[in-house]
Amino acid sequence: MKECKHLAIIMDGNGRWAKAQGKPRTAGHLVGADNVRTIAIAANDLGVKYLTLYAFSTENWKRSREEVSYIMKLPAYFFKKYMQEFIDRGFQMHMIGELDELPADTERVLKEAVEESKKNTGLSLNICMNYGSQREITLAARHYAKDVLEGKADLNIDEAGFEKYLMTKDFPPVDLLIRTSGEERISNYLLWQIAYAELEFVPESWPEFTPEVLKRCLEEYSHRDRRFGGVHE
Repeated sequence: MKECKHLAIIMDGNGRWAKAQGKPRTAGHLVGADNVRTIAIAANDLGVKYLTLYAFSTENWKRSREEVSYIMKLPAYFFKKYMQEFIDRGFQMHMIGELDELPADTERVLKEAVEESKKNTGLSLNICMNYGSQREITLAARHYAKDVLEGKADLNIDEAGFEKYLMTKDFPPVDLLIRTSGEERISNYLLWQIAYAELEFVPESWPEFTPEVLKRCLEEYSHRDRRFGGVHE
């Protein structure tokens, strides 16, 4: 099977799944949080080295106060339940986004997870919290402009040089982006990083996204002809 080094997933459909079950949207988020553990283990077993998950976007603040409040409490639940297992498996946690705009308790839990796992060298599990790609690129441009003004950089920057200003500067480009729940859009996610990624949109909601579905997606990816703008004879 063709190697998928960096897999990114838009974990969509928690609320709709819960509604279909006759449950509140928050119930879907809880099941979805537990599924992160299941899919992270499966991805690792299938050879993925970097798994980047869209947990909360800069646009998700528009949701109801009750739903946002519940989502902000999930990291504490999640890491209390699974952090030791992640450490034992060698997973290294990374957080992508503007964490300083999150509630203080949420920010603390996320940063503690990063600190506790920083010596691990296995799967890089990257959680995007309060993340938006256009915002990321805007902040990177500001940082670059500041460096130019201060004489730390010049105007002869290339793509590789600009990438160093992004929140994902320590990760390789995305190989495969999966979105669950049947929606076929990117939703302001890793716009720079998916420039040459393969895309898959699956009907299963995130709570229904099993290791078997993941394997199916990776098998489909393995048949893709990745040309990166070139031509294969």
